[in-house]
Amino acid sequence: EDLSGHPFVGPAGKLLSSCMTEAGIDPKQVYITNAVKHFKWEPRGKIRLHKKPSLNEVRACKPWLEAELDAVKPKLIICLGATAAQSLLGPKFRVSKSRGELQRAGNLPPIIATVHPASILRAQSDEDRHEQTAEFVRDLRRSNEYLKRV
Repeated sequence: EDLSGHPFVGPAGKLLSSCMTEAGIDPKQVYITNAVKHFKWEPRGKIRLHKKPSLNEVRACKPWLEAELDAVKPKLIICLGATAAQSLLGPKFRVSKSRGELQRAGNLPPIIATVHPASILRAQSDEDRHEQTAEFVRDLRRSNEYLKRV
């Protein structure tokens, strides 16, 4: 992402795109961004592993995220993973407890939080990966159903 200048361009992005399509969402009709505008990583052989941003880094990037939301004016925000969800819903929000449920926060549009597609790719087994992908698609379908009602 940091090298291409675009979010979700790697394996997680490919999974996101295919799951959106399966859920009936046209990826070309969606604005995708990152809550944190930099990529912190550590080397592992030939690959660079993403490191979770600190709370201060999330807070430092929030004005840019808010400016994007103000410019795009989305009808719904789908947060992928804890970092994105907590940046808008607060540090106590837990994706594991409230994934797929419509949330409200201040003057923001409605929000639905779900897992980050990269977490699915890290599943222990093919069976786990298949199950997690199905749950992710269900969350995206809920989002799409909400959008059809508004």
